[in-house]
Amino acid sequence: MTTAARPGQFTGATDNSANGGLFGDTKIDGIPDLVGADVLAAQVAATAAKVSETNAGTSATNSAADAVSTAADRVATAADVVLTKADVVLTKADVVTTGQNVTSIGGSVTAAANSATAAAEDRLLATNAATAANTSAQNALADANLADGHEAEAKAAKDAAVTAKGASEDARDLSIAAKNAAVPAAAAAANSKADAQKLAINAANQTFTLSDGSTTGLSALSYAAAAAASATAAAGSNGASGAANSASTADDHKDDAEAAAVTATKYAVNIQGTPITGSDFSAKAWAVGDGSTSGNGVDHASGRGNAKDWATLTSGKADTSEYSAKEYAIGAQRRGAANGGSAKDWASFVSGTSKVDNVYKSARAYAIDAANSVADFDDIYYGAYASDLLAVQSQTGATPAKQVLVGDLYYNTNENAVKYCQVVPSGGDADGTWGAIVAVNTSGFATKGFATAMAIAL
Repeated sequence: MTTAARPGQFTGATDNSANGGLFGDTKIDGIPDLVGADVLAAQVAATAAKVSETNAGTSATNSAADAVSTAADRVATAADVVLTKADVVLTKADVVTTGQNVTSIGGSVTAAANSATAAAEDRLLATNAATAANTSAQNALADANLADGHEAEAKAAKDAAVTAKGASEDARDLSIAAKNAAVPAAAAAANSKADAQKLAINAANQTFTLSDGSTTGLSALSYAAAAAASATAAAGSNGASGAANSASTADDHKDDAEAAAVTATKYAVNIQGTPITGSDFSAKAWAVGDGSTSGNGVDHASGRGNAKDWATLTSGKADTSEYSAKEYAIGAQRRGAANGGSAKDWASFVSGTSKVDNVYKSARAYAIDAANSVADFDDIYYGAYASDLLAVQSQTGATPAKQVLVGDLYYNTNENAVKYCQVVPSGGDADGTWGAIVAVNTSGFATKGFATAMAIAL
């Protein structure tokens, strides 16, 4: 009889020795199936443990590769992975049906499982070490970026200081530019006035040329005279046709005269804040302004500005970027600003520690500082006296009395030397102790040639 020990497993088992069976007892002829299945499970567990070992080694390698060395930190991470190998030795031998062999196979399976668990734990440790190394690298990179930021700020501060150094020269150049801008504005006003006069009252029948060099014509006065002459001619002419022609001519001259008068008036006094023609404004607008605030007129417009503002304005800019000649001369609008200060401020502004621009003080302020330094020196240097006692008395007998201090100086006229106080007077010592400042006599020193020769010889 053939009996399978475990359904679906080892279906070729037999208890017939003629057919290769090892046992004749049907109670144990399923043992080969059990042993074979357990051996197969042990092999699978050993293979899984080997895969875990490989994965843990790869994680350790990646952790070491991800560690970044920086100037701030040097973090070295290494993961030591302890590998446990389960060796399963299968020996083809006769299987003896004892409980001891089955227990041994179960122990191998357990050891393989433990090896897999240990490998997984080692892999987790390697992953944590890699994470810590990456965090340290990021912190080091942040510190390096912060240092770069401080370096950039220091460079910017240096560049700003260099730019501020030329402020006084810039103020002078701007004052000259304002003066130069006022000159063409005044010239334009004068030309507009002359043109207005030509348009209004230029002599009759005499052609004029405006300041632009191309516009020519007759004045309103000339057209008026022509109209009067035409009217007279019309009154004395013979025939209705002649009178009508004369009247028509008179009307034409009248219209021309009125138009010329209007144009002359505009060029003379128009202050509407818009050009008369093109970019031409009236003489009055160029002279004293047109009150415009839109930027389309003369006042405070880019590249324009009236002559009065260019000369005297101290409460704003003459156009859109420059100040008046008066502002650059005596104004205070730009006081304390970068590259600011008027000529007057650069000469005489004194107010505590305030500066003319944002870097330097005025000439007067620096002169006062120098005078104060001289006054301080006067307290130290007494002047010329014939003896130490006289020098001391010049201080103690002064009104108010001055204190003699170590390091004070005076010139001794008898010794022809400057002397300095070494010990101040006190008690019965009325003049203290003074020492002469004497130049070192170098006449006995070796000459350059002798010193050179001695050096070569030695």
